Amino acid sequence: MLDAYTLQILTESAKYDVSCSSSGSKRANRKGGLGNASVGGICHSFTPDGRCISLLKILMSNECEYDCEYCPNRRSADVRRARITPDEICELTINFYKRNYIEGLFLSSAVFDTPNKTMELLVETVIKLRKQYNFNGYIHLKGIPHADEGLALKAAKYVDRMSYNIELPSEKSLKLLAPQKTKDSLVTPMKKLHSAMIYDRENKVRRGRILPAGQTTQMIVGASPESDGHILRLTEYLYRHMELKRVYYSSYIPVIKSPLLPANPAGLLREHRLYQADWLIRFYGFDVNELCGEGENLCTDYDPKCAWALKNMHLFPVEINTAPLEMLLRVPGIGSKSAYKITEARRFCALGFDNLAKMRIVLKRAKHFITCKGKFYGAEGNAARAALLIDEKNRTDVCNEQLSLFSDHENALSALTGEL
Repeated sequence: MLDAYTLQILTESAKYDVSCSSSGSKRANRKGGLGNASVGGICHSFTPDGRCISLLKILMSNECEYDCEYCPNRRSADVRRARITPDEICELTINFYKRNYIEGLFLSSAVFDTPNKTMELLVETVIKLRKQYNFNGYIHLKGIPHADEGLALKAAKYVDRMSYNIELPSEKSLKLLAPQKTKDSLVTPMKKLHSAMIYDRENKVRRGRILPAGQTTQMIVGASPESDGHILRLTEYLYRHMELKRVYYSSYIPVIKSPLLPANPAGLLREHRLYQADWLIRFYGFDVNELCGEGENLCTDYDPKCAWALKNMHLFPVEINTAPLEMLLRVPGIGSKSAYKITEARRFCALGFDNLAKMRIVLKRAKHFITCKGKFYGAEGNAARAALLIDEKNRTDVCNEQLSLFSDHENALSALTGEL
């Protein structure tokens, strides 16, 4: 029987993986089964260290054959070790689900024995959950580097989402900090899964479609010397060529000492800026080259969208009643939903600043880049930069606070949705 001590070890060991978002699955349910991965969505909440508290987030084992410098569970680390069986994971998941503690499972493992042995037991676990325990709920499985690709494809038939965490954004850093891993051991299985998903889509497979919630990955920011520009170029490639659902960024925190690792944390602001740039690439039509040079880091004083606009003031101001959607999306203070609202509303009447305020446009930022009916109420040049800098400081202070469900901060909505 699984004891509380073992459970504590394996759940604590899993908390550093943040690539466990549960949205987007449309798995077909089996009659009489337990749980549901899509109807009503999976309710999830993230704690500051990345844990998704509505998923059972656990390792099968933290006994690792690999010796990655940044990993608290590496082979040479002096930590408590534990391992549980597929049946113990299945029973734990079902019992927690019946008690309404969780609505899904995030399952990972350190590499014990061999990569294939570890992956075989993970696959056995998810198959048992689906077939023997008749579990319909959400399952996210972490892939094991160097394991046979056939095992990954087999697992993909039973889980909603898989992730192979790239962790370090260059081959050079992998060789230095994670010598047992290679770029091919992480990227090749991701490509195979992507090809299988394309096959299902092109052949209109409905029932039994693999990975209905797609793939994700994670990169550690600040453990290695790669710039934000390098990280974002890799991110753009993963989104546009491998159709990943999300790329997660985990700011490096020195939880272990190593001469090969920085002594100081990377800081949450850098992680925050990467997520903002990531949002612009996915939903606003920005190219990485517009946001950050190859060897550059993102601006810390302004969010990436505002920084781009200040560098391209010759394109502004734009008339709100005639500007194309593509240009509205690039105006600071106008989010993607708001841009579409503007294009619809202006078909019926000319919009003024009062109309924009009712649409919840952030006018204290947008006013420096737009005109309404030919009128301009913003500042220019250094005055605009100073006003935006003050606003950015206030927004950053809000982002560093714990948001309340009933928050009075006007920036709370944008902090939750990612709109810039």
